Amino acid sequence: MSPQDRAHAADRIEAKLRAVAADKASMINVICFSRRARRPFLLDLARPRFAAFLLLFLGALAAAAGYGGYRLGLGRSAAITRTMVHEVAAQQAQIRRAERDARANIDALALRLGRMQADVIRIDALGQRLVEMAKLDKGEFDFDRPPAQGGPRDPAELHSESVPDFMASLRRLSAQLSDREQQLQVLETLLMHRKLQQEVRPAGWPIAHGWISSYYGRRTDPFTGRPEFHPGVDFAGREGSAVEAVAAGIVTWAGPRSGYGNLVEIDHGNGYVTLYGHNEKLLVRVGEKVSKGEEIALMGSTGRSTGPHVHFEVHYHGKLINPVRLVRDRR
Repeated sequence: MSPQDRAHAADRIEAKLRAVAADKASMINVICFSRRARRPFLLDLARPRFAAFLLLFLGALAAAAGYGGYRLGLGRSAAITRTMVHEVAAQQAQIRRAERDARANIDALALRLGRMQADVIRIDALGQRLVEMAKLDKGEFDFDRPPAQGGPRDPAELHSESVPDFMASLRRLSAQLSDREQQLQVLETLLMHRKLQQEVRPAGWPIAHGWISSYYGRRTDPFTGRPEFHPGVDFAGREGSAVEAVAAGIVTWAGPRSGYGNLVEIDHGNGYVTLYGHNEKLLVRVGEKVSKGEEIALMGSTGRSTGPHVHFEVHYHGKLINPVRLVRDRR
């Protein structure tokens, strides 16, 4: 080959190499290095199989990234869900405890109100008995109605009490009710004692209708005409009329006695003993309890007597006393 032919061939080869270099420059190439290979090799991504492989690799990488993000998000969601579940469970436990406390408080309040209601019922009963015992005006002291109260209202004082303050008020009210009940019981005891003293203390006439025919002290004996001491008061009346006890007590004698005829003797306690003589018929027996004003006999003229009457005597600690001061106020 001549030198000119060689020159032309070299120019053609150089032109092809430049064209190839230009084509290579317009494509994406990857230079790969390997420890096994001595020289690096060029990976041409412009080839279809390498492009498909690249797309597949990028798709797999995107899928892996998406799956990883999904797993990460799922883990965080599970953690958040568990936290929310724990918080909801804690709130439900607090609600249950609050409900139990509320029920316990309501039960305690109901028990306290029940006790207070019982105290009020007892106080009302005591009050009604005291009104009757003291003979007060029932219209003025009516325990079936609330007490009369009133007055202007200050809007500034209107406020709701808290639960502890309300419970403290209930405790104070309960204590006041208990204190008032004890005071009323003491007052009832005193009134009953006073009433008992009034019941057992001789007072009044032993008959409902009649007159005094002979007084206590010196008089002329109706049988002998001589002066004598009369130990009682004689109450004359219609034969067969009722003879009544002048005080409550226990019958210690019911039968005939010399000079007295049919006699009733009553021990009233506190040293008082009364005698009712000359009865036609006895209506009580020894050991029987009698009340003030109760019929104990029928008027007669038994024993040393000139006519129907009641011989009335009063003994105080074993000694005779003048009954006039006890029977002065006729019932």
